Amino acid sequence: MRAEFTPKLLSLWRAGIPREQVRKDVISGIIVGILALPLAIAFAIASGVPPDKGLITAIVAGFTISVFGGSRVQIGGPTGAFIVIVYGIVQQHGVDGLIIATFMAGVLMVAMGLLRAGQLLKYFPHTLIVGFTSGIAVIILTTQIKDLLGLRMGELPSGAIAQWAAYGGHLQTVNPWAAAISALSIALIVFTPRITGLIPGTLLAIIVCTLLVWGFALPVETIGSRFGSIPNMLPAPHMPSLDLATLRELLQPAVAIALLGGIESLLSAVVSDGMIGGRHRSNMELVAQGGANMLSALFGGIPATGAIARTATNVKNGGRTPIAGIVHALTLLLIMLVAAPLAARIPLACLAGILVVVAYNMSEWRNFISALKGHRYDALVLVATFLITVVFDLVLAIEVGMVLAAFLFMKRMSDVVGLKDVLGEEAGEEPGELQLPRGVRLFEVNGPLFFGAAEMFQHALTQINDREKVVIIRLRHVPLIDATGMHRIGHIVHQLERQHKQVFLTDVGRSVKAEIRKQPWYRGPLLADDVEEALRRSGILPATPSG
Repeated sequence: MRAEFTPKLLSLWRAGIPREQVRKDVISGIIVGILALPLAIAFAIASGVPPDKGLITAIVAGFTISVFGGSRVQIGGPTGAFIVIVYGIVQQHGVDGLIIATFMAGVLMVAMGLLRAGQLLKYFPHTLIVGFTSGIAVIILTTQIKDLLGLRMGELPSGAIAQWAAYGGHLQTVNPWAAAISALSIALIVFTPRITGLIPGTLLAIIVCTLLVWGFALPVETIGSRFGSIPNMLPAPHMPSLDLATLRELLQPAVAIALLGGIESLLSAVVSDGMIGGRHRSNMELVAQGGANMLSALFGGIPATGAIARTATNVKNGGRTPIAGIVHALTLLLIMLVAAPLAARIPLACLAGILVVVAYNMSEWRNFISALKGHRYDALVLVATFLITVVFDLVLAIEVGMVLAAFLFMKRMSDVVGLKDVLGEEAGEEPGELQLPRGVRLFEVNGPLFFGAAEMFQHALTQINDREKVVIIRLRHVPLIDATGMHRIGHIVHQLERQHKQVFLTDVGRSVKAEIRKQPWYRGPLLADDVEEALRRSGILPATPSG
């Protein structure tokens, strides 16, 4: 237990970190910090909050996650996945509501980690994750069309459909300079890695586009023209006033932030484990993520989680310990203290281009198409989650997706359960098995007998006629029976015994047998080791001679 809740940094520090590795971590942390700068700003603006909120989150939460996290290389901060939730909270409850919801989500994530829920999050269906991730990608793209084309219009309405309708009414206001800057930004991000790996494409896009807009005084909106100057210091910790009504209203989005943050952070940790051959501590990672979100909220930041792209960049640049994540946060802090006024010159069209690339990478369109070609139930969960995310709400999409996936899983499991009515000549097909005498009915159950299949089981057994005096239910291929299944068996046993029939359960596994013996309807002669023993007990076969 002690190792499970020990931060990776502390374990590595005790074991000793080679000086050469520290050097590599520092270099990787600086590179990732520079890369994270435009992303933190872009995610904040897309979420409907001032750009400095993204920087605050990357600094405070990124530092906390690296110091206390359960992963060697995880880079934490704001991510595109939260844009939908954060934007909705800000529109309904303002920035203060967002701070409260983020803090509540942090508390929930800490509780999840302490309750060892890290292993449970892996049971979220893959199609559910792909569905809402692809839906988020579509929403991110939708929210960026205004700045991407430089449209002159007011505040965006809520909802993707309403936003596209609003864009259609303002296409005549397209700013060709803004569209050109957006296109240049996307081109630099896409093609720079194919030419050189010395400078991140995102950073090059920021530098080139900012210099063009500033040097030629292009009529393109910038961070400064919309939001004013960016503060060059961290704010003092602050928590808005709380009341029970506000907490009740914000509980649902807080749960969504906690679940989404937990899923994304552990997914990022798993991906990075595969890249470095390591193994993260999922529950410690959840505790660290929760603490990071609580601190981020106190400093006025937005939700944070593990960022897959920045974590992968860290690994590719040689980062192998949490020192890289700490340096990444300190690099952003230094940039904020020294170069915040320069960041105000960044054109919003350039940031929109960056987010378009982020949305494309998030879309997982190959996985989406692959899942569509799979089982129809998986495709149904995928499409339902995707459409509800885009048209209605991410929180509702997760709720409906999980319920739908659970019901469809139970349907598929109940379809797997088989109840075979074994006839007399069939009973002796396997070597060593007896053929059934007259007056004996043998049923064989295959698969887990749970509430989804219990009704079918009971319906089949009610078709026994009066000539059969012995009923044998063979359970050799039943790995488990839930409470409903147990209730059904008890009801059937009682019903058949009232008809003066002898009932036996045979070939029962050890764990299932132990559960049966706990039932109030259980009686000693009910269980038999095999069919032959049941027939001997019933008197149809002669008893085995003693001695």
